[in-house]
Amino acid sequence: MTRLLTNVLAIAIFLGTSAMLAISNYSMNPAESAEAALAADGAFRDGLYLGKLAAERGQPQRAAIGRWFTEHDRSMFTAGYFRGYKQSVAEANTASAARIE
Repeated sequence: MTRLLTNVLAIAIFLGTSAMLAISNYSMNPAESAEAALAADGAFRDGLYLGKLAAERGQPQRAAIGRWFTEHDRSMFTAGYFRGYKQSVAEANTASAARIE
């Protein structure tokens, strides 16, 4: 009887430890968490949108940071603006290259 109790206890400890390790090792990839932080930032999203819009309209690459008060928001807006502008230009270049072929 004690042997059975010992085996059941050992199995329970093993399963409990395995479950704790599986849960604690689950975390987001650092790149995913950085992208999630950018997606949650209003200034970054605003810059991303306005950068894409400027590129689609053929305007020069000039971020208007005056609409944001803090230095952090201004830097996030600028980063979003340049990313949106570059993505839009890259998409346009890919589309024009596909039309040529």
